[in-house]
Amino acid sequence: MISSTEMAVVDENAEALGVPRKQLMESSGNAVARAVREIADPGASVALVCGRGNNGGDAFVAARFLSAYDVTVHLLGRPETISTEIARENWVALERAEIDRRTVEDSTAIDLATPDIVVDAMLGTGVTGALREPEATATETINAADCPVLAVDVPSGIDADTGEREGIAVEADRVVTFHDQKPGLRDLDADVTVDDIGIPDAAERFVERGDLRRLSRDSNAHKGDFGRVLVVGGGPYTGAPALAAQAALRSGADLAYVACPETVAREVQGYSENLIVEPLAGERLDSSNVQQLLAVASRMDCVVFGPGLGDATKSLDAVEAFLEAFAGTAVVDADALQVVPNVETEATLVCTPHQGELESMGGTTAADPDDRAELVESFAAELDVTFLVKGAYDVISDGTRTRLNRTGNPGMTVGGTGDVLAGVTGAMACVLDPIHAAAIGAYTNGRAGDIVVEDNGYGLVATDLLGALSTALWSESVA
Repeated sequence: MISSTEMAVVDENAEALGVPRKQLMESSGNAVARAVREIADPGASVALVCGRGNNGGDAFVAARFLSAYDVTVHLLGRPETISTEIARENWVALERAEIDRRTVEDSTAIDLATPDIVVDAMLGTGVTGALREPEATATETINAADCPVLAVDVPSGIDADTGEREGIAVEADRVVTFHDQKPGLRDLDADVTVDDIGIPDAAERFVERGDLRRLSRDSNAHKGDFGRVLVVGGGPYTGAPALAAQAALRSGADLAYVACPETVAREVQGYSENLIVEPLAGERLDSSNVQQLLAVASRMDCVVFGPGLGDATKSLDAVEAFLEAFAGTAVVDADALQVVPNVETEATLVCTPHQGELESMGGTTAADPDDRAELVESFAAELDVTFLVKGAYDVISDGTRTRLNRTGNPGMTVGGTGDVLAGVTGAMACVLDPIHAAAIGAYTNGRAGDIVVEDNGYGLVATDLLGALSTALWSESVA
């Protein structure tokens, strides 16, 4: 099963892997044509009712593969309003091939005559809600036709994720859907066929730019809607928590707080006027600070625990006490990772170890990325956490779903890049499920490192990533 959101991610990832959408549309259209041939004999009349998006584009392609049939393509709207370039190209191909095309600018005037089969290619998986015109009237016309109805991907008017409808929907006899079954088709009273259109498994396994589709920025949003992040760390080190908090801001969080010992609070504040510093009594985090931390954390969307914290026993005891009492979302990094295997917590944890830290936690690793992924998945399931295990191939797993990330480069072995990653992941965890937050965190951090190296070569420092995060995340986002 794959949701409409996941399908959009996979499509984009396939393109990033070198399988263009135009090629996928060609495969989809061929699948639709095969389904028509299974229903109707050569010479039969086929009416394709097409929208102006890629769902209609699939039907434009199908029409070219149905030369043995009496094909009529009905476009709902003017050709110049076709919304995607690849659908437009396939419409032009129909024109040049002199295939019978008819534009429907007045939905009340649609006339399908008496076809032997109707193909519904009006709306695809990403469209929800009640049908509007011209689709609503076109749907009435399709449902009134005395012949089989074949729907492309999902019957128009049916929610691909839930199977629900708001008002009228196409009553399909058969559905040809692509790549994987859609949840909303499970209980449909129709024959559903899933066709492989050539999307590689890697499009789901590897994190790619399509994953950025999960992010969005509502134009009516207010301060705080995209997250408040609290970074807890510092004491022996001051740069690490400041890097993590600044990375959270660069990655879209609205507010970034740093809770650190009062002895270094002024120094941490000095790194950036954009940070809000919460001083903690003492020179190191200890159990006396836990109640204050819990009070501050209650106002946050995510806590990033560990950057620059150190491994003093009293500090690790404080981490354990905090997590035992905390029920929110926390990204756990650096020395704080040591307490995770033994702590009893209701918190949602995203752990970001490198290979050595993973082994110190009790996990095992392997040289082969696929073998390592299996081991990480098993350990994530055992601890009931989400892991982002750093390496040449990052492994992201929540114990059920596992992804690999290939962005990044050897220049990122420099200190501080892990603190940036923790901050990015914290920002993502404010607005996304942990598995997606970790995946996009890994992709974005690595992509920022790649941008720096592409521009300046190796020899980067962690602060270089801060400047590249916005480019890596927002200029490449398709949301």
